[in-house]
Amino acid sequence: MSSQAPVLVPVAHGSESLETITVVNLLRRAELAVTMASIEATMLIDGTRGIRFMADARLAELPAAPWSMLVLPGGAAGADALGRHPPLVAMLTARRDAGLPIAAICAAPARVLAANGLLEGRRATGYPSFRAELPIPVDAAVVRDGPFTTSQGPGTAIAFALDLIEQLCGRSRRDDVAAGLLVTP
Repeated sequence: MSSQAPVLVPVAHGSESLETITVVNLLRRAELAVTMASIEATMLIDGTRGIRFMADARLAELPAAPWSMLVLPGGAAGADALGRHPPLVAMLTARRDAGLPIAAICAAPARVLAANGLLEGRRATGYPSFRAELPIPVDAAVVRDGPFTTSQGPGTAIAFALDLIEQLCGRSRRDDVAAGLLVTP
């Protein structure tokens, strides 16, 4: 595993299964330590499309850690739950205030970040039906603005995860993971 600080991926019932698993899978392919943390009472998460997956820990039970990045999956119900979870919102606010990396995809840029006033003055993208909720909406697969990286949805999950790998590990590691997936640069 990498000496890089671990990445935190909070999840809730209704988190978009394809986005969640794609991001975690690719980050782990890059040899990053990733903790998928449930905000629910259980670690077994009912994701979208009837897909269940197991979190690594419960967010409430994790010690404060120097997370290198916090990544929020989409899925409307999951993003709504994440955006209403006070401990997570406090963590996101502290990261934003410190300029530390936060990434979000699909409904999460709107329903977690914008809904809690964290994206003010920032360009961001998200799933098209949620884009109007963003302060400065952009129609692009992946958008970086300050500490925020946002992406559109399931179809952009690989590009999103590869962008996060590049930010955390550099272009060479990103290209190695992409080649292993048969994704052309």
